[in-house]
Amino acid sequence: MALFVGRYVNRIDKKGRVSVPKPFRDALGSQSPGGLYVYPLFKFNAFEACDEDFMGRLSDSLEDLPMFSDEQDDLSVILESAHRLSFDPEGRVALPKDVLKTTGITGQALFVGRGRRFQIWQPKTYEANRGKAFERARVRGATLQLRRPQDPDKGEA
Repeated sequence: MALFVGRYVNRIDKKGRVSVPKPFRDALGSQSPGGLYVYPLFKFNAFEACDEDFMGRLSDSLEDLPMFSDEQDDLSVILESAHRLSFDPEGRVALPKDVLKTTGITGQALFVGRGRRFQIWQPKTYEANRGKAFERARVRGATLQLRRPQDPDKGEA
């Protein structure tokens, strides 16, 4: 499964194309060889990106919600707002105009690793939000309980 870490800023050309950082393209590897999926974040003016396996998990999770419920209807907006972006030979993707408009991204895009997904931000917007998130975690004294390593014989954590 893909693992995205780090932050990278890349320039957007006049046609709206941006190079996906090589470590992210490498992480996508065989899971999503020709491209990636992007969908809007609800909390911020940014987009999240993932491979095809993760997009399938997201879709399956929506199917687990009660059929015709407000929660399923509301969260299904993720799928209808998603875009499949294909890589060109140089490893670039063309960011759709609605993505650029929603995020306020113009000349540069910031790629932020989030483990199994990554986000695409307008750099200054991200820096402002990152500072707030760091401060919230610090004030709360946030901790993280690590999962136990997966036992290959049992197939579960």
